Amino acid sequence: MLTRLFPVWAVLVSLAAVLMPGPFLRVTPAITPLLAFIMFTMGVTLTPADFARIARRPAPVLAGVGLHYLVMPLAAWGIAHMLRMPPMIATGMVLVGCVSSGTASNVMIYLSRGDVALSVSISTLSTLVGIIATPLLTRLYVAAGVSVDSWGLFRSIMEMVALPVCGGVAVNTLCPRLIRRVSPALPLVAMVSIMIIIGSIVAGVRPALASVGPIVLLGVILHNAIGLAGGYWGGRLLGFDGSVCRTLALEVGMQNSGLAATLGRVYFSPLAALPGAVFSVWHNISGSALAALWAGRPPRKGSQAD
Repeated sequence: MLTRLFPVWAVLVSLAAVLMPGPFLRVTPAITPLLAFIMFTMGVTLTPADFARIARRPAPVLAGVGLHYLVMPLAAWGIAHMLRMPPMIATGMVLVGCVSSGTASNVMIYLSRGDVALSVSISTLSTLVGIIATPLLTRLYVAAGVSVDSWGLFRSIMEMVALPVCGGVAVNTLCPRLIRRVSPALPLVAMVSIMIIIGSIVAGVRPALASVGPIVLLGVILHNAIGLAGGYWGGRLLGFDGSVCRTLALEVGMQNSGLAATLGRVYFSPLAALPGAVFSVWHNISGSALAALWAGRPPRKGSQAD
């Protein structure tokens, strides 16, 4: 129940970070290990069978990953230019667009009567592809005047994503009984970790919020909406049924924004982390709303729209 109210807690934590930034600023050094832990909790939900599933059902999985890395980076770049965002905010927008699918998408897809097995497969492959795609796409889309440390981004993604996820899979494979005992608590622990990250980032950019906050919020709302619509209608154009299209919508529109925020803070500036922090809050609000809408409407078969 507590984890379903994540958007509420995230907004409250953000407000607390604006009013009392001191405690959140003190935990800033913990952001990177906290994100690695979140990715480890994702890894312990996976087994080797999840990777084998990708090979058995490649078409919708490849469509989801392809739409994700086509729609979201391009949309972020276009929105940043359309709204004439400052360079570091635009860089943060691009980072949000270039990271893998968000870990919360699986829950939203379950609630919206989508294809959960497909969601896990897309999230898994998206995370693996992102190890290479995120640094390359970031260099492609970030403004020429902004220096991009592609090798540093790759190294950090290996440390914060690849190794923790692989470690989680290994622990789940070797100690399944232990994981079954602790798994009920992991979503709550992961949620608390991401809230600490959001609070720390908001506290760090508090002086600039009045001037850049509204444009970041508008950009994030547009970006998320384009991703949700692009995933859904991209699936329709490819001939998938309603359940698959719902899955593609949420997998494309929901990002690993915690990773984007962390990379923005480490490799660019605190301002570059702000779009990721705002996206973390907003995509859970929009995803929950869409899941609630779809939960009462069984997906239709064939090419009919929901």
